[in-house]
Amino acid sequence: MTNSRPPVPPPPPPRPPVPGRPPAAPAVPRPPAPGQPLAAPPPPPPPPEGATQTLMPPAIANDATMPMGATPQVSRPPSPPPAASQVAATVISPPAAIATPQKSVGADLGPPNPQPGPDGKYSTDNWNAVLPIRGRGPAPGQPTLVEIVRRADKEGCSDVHLGVNETPRLRKRGDIVPTEWPITDVDTFMSWMQEVMSDEHIRMFQEKLDYDGAANLGFVRIRISCFDSLAGPAMVLRLIGADILTMEQLNLPPVFKEVCHHHKGLILVTGPTGSGKSTTMAAMFDYMNKHMARHIITIEDPVEFVHVSRKSLIKHREVGRHTHQFFNALKGALRQDPDVMLVGEIRDGETMKIALKAASTGHLVAGTLHTNSAVKTIERIMGMFPPHEHDAIRASLAESLVCVIAQGLCKTTDGKRAAYHDILIATDAIKEYIVKNQLDEITQVMMKSAFDGMITMNQALFALYEEGRITEETALENSPTPNEMAQFLRGRM
Repeated sequence: MTNSRPPVPPPPPPRPPVPGRPPAAPAVPRPPAPGQPLAAPPPPPPPPEGATQTLMPPAIANDATMPMGATPQVSRPPSPPPAASQVAATVISPPAAIATPQKSVGADLGPPNPQPGPDGKYSTDNWNAVLPIRGRGPAPGQPTLVEIVRRADKEGCSDVHLGVNETPRLRKRGDIVPTEWPITDVDTFMSWMQEVMSDEHIRMFQEKLDYDGAANLGFVRIRISCFDSLAGPAMVLRLIGADILTMEQLNLPPVFKEVCHHHKGLILVTGPTGSGKSTTMAAMFDYMNKHMARHIITIEDPVEFVHVSRKSLIKHREVGRHTHQFFNALKGALRQDPDVMLVGEIRDGETMKIALKAASTGHLVAGTLHTNSAVKTIERIMGMFPPHEHDAIRASLAESLVCVIAQGLCKTTDGKRAAYHDILIATDAIKEYIVKNQLDEITQVMMKSAFDGMITMNQALFALYEEGRITEETALENSPTPNEMAQFLRGRM
C-alpha cells in the first residue's frame, strides 16, 4: 500500500504593519530536536547585476555573518600533535583568576613607616606604631649600650636609666648621676634595644608599651624594663653581677646560714625595690649549692643570678619563657621532686596558697614580697585573702613559717652602702601571736630575742651607727619609726 500525505498548504501572507507600532522582530529559528542533524545555513544572496564581487581570502571565515564592530576569527590550518617529550616538558601556568596572592613585604610589622622629619629624625608621637624594627643606628657621638653598661659596671652602679630626649644617667650609691653623653634620639634608642632585644621583643614592646626581660652581656647580666613615657620610650637596666657574692662578702648575720639548713617551711625576704633582696637570696642559695645535696628549682621573672649546679642540682625557670605564670610553675614543681623552691615574687593569694601547701608538705620554699618590715609582711599576706579565710591562713602561716627577713640599704660614711635587716624567726611565741592575730606584740618580742637571731631595723641601724659606718642623720632617715630611733640615739632605750 502506498501512503500518500496531504499537500502542505502554503504559508499565510504577512500581515500589513499596524500604524504606530514598530515592526515585529524576525523569528528566531528553533534548535533542532535531540538526535536531528543541524540545518545548513542558507546560501548568501547573489550580488546584484553590475556589482563587483569581492572574493574573501580563505583565512577569514564567516565574515559576512559577523555583526558590525566584531573581530573576525582567523582560521589557521591545524597544527600537528606535539611529541610525547614536548608534552612532558610543557609547564601549565595557573590562570590569572586563581593565581595565589603574594604577601606584601612588611605586612606583619604593623602600619607602614613614615618618612623622617626635616631634621632627619623620627617623631616620638605615636612612636610605637610608626618606628621600624631596625633603625639606622646610633647618632654620631652616641655610645653603644654595651659601652654604657661597661662603664656603669666599672663604677659600681646598680642601674642605668636611658630615654629619648634625655641624657643617659646612672644610679651610683643610691643617687642618680648624669653623664656627659648627648641627649638620646629615637634612632639611637632603637639601636640600643637591638643590642639586647630581639625583633620579636621590640615588636612586643611597641604593641604593649611595656617589656620586662633579661640579657647576658658576658661581663655582667642585666634586667631590662622598657616603658613608654611623655618624652618618649625609656629603658631601665639593673646590673646583676656575673659573680655571686657570698654571705661573708655581704656581711650578713650568722642566722642566715642557720635558716638555710631547714628542710621544710617558708622563708620570706622582703623590702622595697632596689633594697638588695635578690643579692641576699642569691647568697643564701649559693651557700646551699655548695654545702647541701638538694634539688633546687627557681621560678623568676626574669632569671637574675644564674647558679651552676655544684653539690646541689639547680634548675632555673623564667616566667614568660619557660612557664606562663608563677602559679602554674609552682604547682607543677610539686611533681618534680624538689627539695627547695624559689619563687621570685609572690604576687597573689593563689601563689601564696601553693607556697604554704608546699612548705607544709616537706619542702623549703623561699619567696620575696615588697614590704618594709617583718610585721608588715604578715599583714600583707592577710590582705591577699578575703576576711572569712584569715583564720585558716593564719594557722597555715604559723605552721609553715621559718623566718621573715626585711631588708634595706643605706649610705655609709665611706661612700658605699650597707644592708640593715628586720629579722623575724618563727619561734613558738611568734607562732602563737600570729594565730591570735596579736601582731603588735611581735615587735616587742623581736627586740628581746637577739639570742634567737631576731633583730629590728632600728637595732640594726643603731649598730651601724655605733660602728661609725653611718651618721645619725642616715639612721633617722632610714628608720621605719624615727621617734623610736631618736630614743636609741639618745641612749634612752
